[in-house]
Amino acid sequence: MKLLCIAALALLLTVEARADVSTALVLPSEADPTVKTLDSPHAVYVNRDIVVGKKPELAKDRHQLLLWLTGTGGKAATAAKAFCSLAADLGYHVVSLTYADDIPASACSNDPDPKSFEAFRLAIIQGGEATYQEGRKTLSIAPSESIEVRLAKLVRHLQKSRPEEAWAQFLEEDGTLKWETIAVAGQSQGGGHAALIGVKHAVARVLCFGAPKDYSKRLRAPAAWYGAASATPKDRFFAFNHRQDPLGCTPEQLVANLKALGFHASSEPADVDAESPPYHHARVLFTRYPDVKVADKWDDEAKIAHRSASSTQHADRWKQVWTYLLTE
Repeated sequence: MKLLCIAALALLLTVEARADVSTALVLPSEADPTVKTLDSPHAVYVNRDIVVGKKPELAKDRHQLLLWLTGTGGKAATAAKAFCSLAADLGYHVVSLTYADDIPASACSNDPDPKSFEAFRLAIIQGGEATYQEGRKTLSIAPSESIEVRLAKLVRHLQKSRPEEAWAQFLEEDGTLKWETIAVAGQSQGGGHAALIGVKHAVARVLCFGAPKDYSKRLRAPAAWYGAASATPKDRFFAFNHRQDPLGCTPEQLVANLKALGFHASSEPADVDAESPPYHHARVLFTRYPDVKVADKWDDEAKIAHRSASSTQHADRWKQVWTYLLTE
């Protein structure tokens, strides 16, 4: 029975309809037969009435790919489904990617090396090795298991299997990613990866939810990479966070991270609980919904705050906020 279920996923014949958006599950090993681990499915969201049918009453095809990266331990097939569906309805091609997300980047928070966070994330994004926890542990990611390679191979696979959706527009002639056509978004660890990808590559936009959280407790300072020159202009960076979220770093340390990364350069943060779109065109957005009583940074209330900004449970409340983040 298990083999039959896996085969069904691999054939890509089960397409779930959701509000004009088709959702397909693709095993990483189908896009790349060399994959032996981390083979739970990617999720692909497309509004075919927009990207194929070009229906004039709908949003226009943005000719942009939205990459969603889950938080630690997340499952791409179920993560941020409402947000990804909304992005597809706004004209994006959308991929929620399975990647090596089992170790949180906060494992670097007590490392004396100021570049520890960056090396850790780059190993996951590009493939390679990084040490953390004062060099006592090593993270090793094969290039074929990296975010960049997995995404490129998935897009090539989708172009072959679904050519009418024009996935090739997101690839260079040599098959690598055409970063300027890609918007990168993620929650928690995934939001941190999105920000670093935006620093390293000129992308269409960067969206951080429950992030960026790279704060060195050892050095009492934001991660060193926040101050690096950014390939993506900072006015394309956006962050949406809960004011009481203590996971990864304290709310005060998160504000320090945002300032170090340059989010505050263009405007003061917006309070989405009190303001309406376009939130005075702010790049940093905050909420206190739902109001929680956090007793410990790992209790259930803390987790609710940490996940609030991208939670499908709050999709109706956040629709305007998400639309602003995806289109401003």
